Amino acid sequence: MRVLVTGGAGFIGSSFVRSTVARRPDAQVTVLDALTYAGDLSSLASVSDDVTFVRGDVADADLVDDLVSRADVVVHFAAESHNDNSLVDPSPFVRTNVVGTFTLLEAVRRHGTRLHHVSTDEVYGDLALDDPNRFTETTAYEPSSPYSATKASSDLLVRAWVRSFGVHATISNCSNNYGPFQHVEKFIPRQITELIEGRAPRVYGAGLNVRDWIHVDDHNEAVWTIIERGTPGETYLIGADGERSNLDVVRDLLAIFGRGADEIEFVADRAGHDLRYAIDSTRLRTELGWEPRFTDLAAGLASTVDWYRANEAWWRPAKVSTEERYARTGQ
Repeated sequence: MRVLVTGGAGFIGSSFVRSTVARRPDAQVTVLDALTYAGDLSSLASVSDDVTFVRGDVADADLVDDLVSRADVVVHFAAESHNDNSLVDPSPFVRTNVVGTFTLLEAVRRHGTRLHHVSTDEVYGDLALDDPNRFTETTAYEPSSPYSATKASSDLLVRAWVRSFGVHATISNCSNNYGPFQHVEKFIPRQITELIEGRAPRVYGAGLNVRDWIHVDDHNEAVWTIIERGTPGETYLIGADGERSNLDVVRDLLAIFGRGADEIEFVADRAGHDLRYAIDSTRLRTELGWEPRFTDLAAGLASTVDWYRANEAWWRPAKVSTEERYARTGQ
């Protein structure tokens, strides 16, 4: 199988590439990535001899058409994905998430190529902290930030191209990922690296916002399950029943570092901060037989801490600029 992975040098995409090379040695993998600040070619160093890397923009129609013409399946991870950045400047999110997805859809339509589109649970908005419900495949879209709005737009484009043009595509909406190689601007690696440097972790508001955490390896095994067993035109939600408040996650990390549970710096809350995400992945589990392997979040966090401790050379170059950017907004 010839596999084109867009955004394959990012956090989730590079994990997908590494696991694909390791577990599916017959796959011929091509990575397309623009190598913006969140893409890092060193994340693919261990598989550099096993993949073809192309630096380029997913919104570049000629380049995308050429790559798609030589692929059997496209796995579309490429996205601008950080909420804070989308509040500062939404324009890159519109270009990559909307225009880039449109460009890819036109290419797979021309060439009849299979597409899997990777999306987020944030398209559904948020739930009350005491709401007994969770997001399902039929939950209405209510995005609340430029990031989630552009991802919702990309999902709707895929659905329209499936219905109008018969594009052979599936969609997955996943909960919050964690694990090795995640950029230090993201919640968990930011807290880990602050603790490594001896500082107190920073938490928005009162830290009561709840996220549904999943290890990146579980996410990517689910993606392969959908590619191999999913029904074209359908959407599948990926989650590992990992609901925890931000405060609980930070306290778990403090315990791993042997720090006091109250050594936390609370900062002004983010604009439009969603309260709670919660995924119901029943369909994926019952219809396609997928199950998560990393079901103990505390253990997963401990192994992630070990990775960041052992790989300071990977994350430290981005740490200073990231913290300078947060400092300008008091975060």
